[in-house]
Amino acid sequence: MVKTYGYIFGLLFGLSGCELIDYHPYDVHITGEREVNAHNIKEIEKNCRNKTTIRFVTMGDSQRWYDETNAFVRAINRRDDIDFVIHGGDISDFGVTKEFIWQRDIMNKLRVPYVVIIGNHDCLGTGRDTYQAIFGATNFSFIAGKVKFVCLNTNALEYDYSEPIPDCNFMEQELGNRKEEFNKTVVSMHARPYSDVFNDNVAKYFHYCIKQYPGLQFCTVAHGHGVSVNDLFNDGILYYQSDCMKGRSYLCFTITPNGYTYEVVPF
Repeated sequence: MVKTYGYIFGLLFGLSGCELIDYHPYDVHITGEREVNAHNIKEIEKNCRNKTTIRFVTMGDSQRWYDETNAFVRAINRRDDIDFVIHGGDISDFGVTKEFIWQRDIMNKLRVPYVVIIGNHDCLGTGRDTYQAIFGATNFSFIAGKVKFVCLNTNALEYDYSEPIPDCNFMEQELGNRKEEFNKTVVSMHARPYSDVFNDNVAKYFHYCIKQYPGLQFCTVAHGHGVSVNDLFNDGILYYQSDCMKGRSYLCFTITPNGYTYEVVPF
């Protein structure tokens, strides 16, 4: 009888202690909001419908810089002229599930909608699965006003070149998708052509593909941990690179019927 009571007590103690057991850092155990990009894209498209001028922010590589990312959010929230934010990727450092959740919860404090592109660090461990569970597909697009934003996974190295990255089929499909709704295009990615994780074998073809989009304005990238502007193919199509959050700056673009402007904004 004593042994029986001891066994039952031990079992109940073990069950009650389950809440004390932490999950494995790569377990893809997601709490809170999922499909963040899809939810925010609906809001972006609704808010920007019929707008002739749009203003948006690009930033990226928040990774381990949580205080700086909080400061970025506060800086954007002090403005009343931003339509949306594009996070250029590397929202995590090691692909750990909690990193995605912590960064998502910081970005969710923004008063404007945002989307997150997958970065090379986001592909580490089970990061790709976590990214997809929280943010959605690794290639996606949306339309703000009359501008189409094509957001691409360009982290070929992290896939050991086992998949077609960048996905040219996706880019070709998006060229004809909702074509009557846009007359300008912006292409956004984490790693630009000729960076260390891009598949340089297809760099020229990639650039050729994106130039087929109507009114290609420019490309936005992150990854390089510094602000830069590059005419990579000497054809006037500029690749604008935002700094990491440690650098405490973001890029602000304004697209009008007559062109676009940009500025580097410290915070």
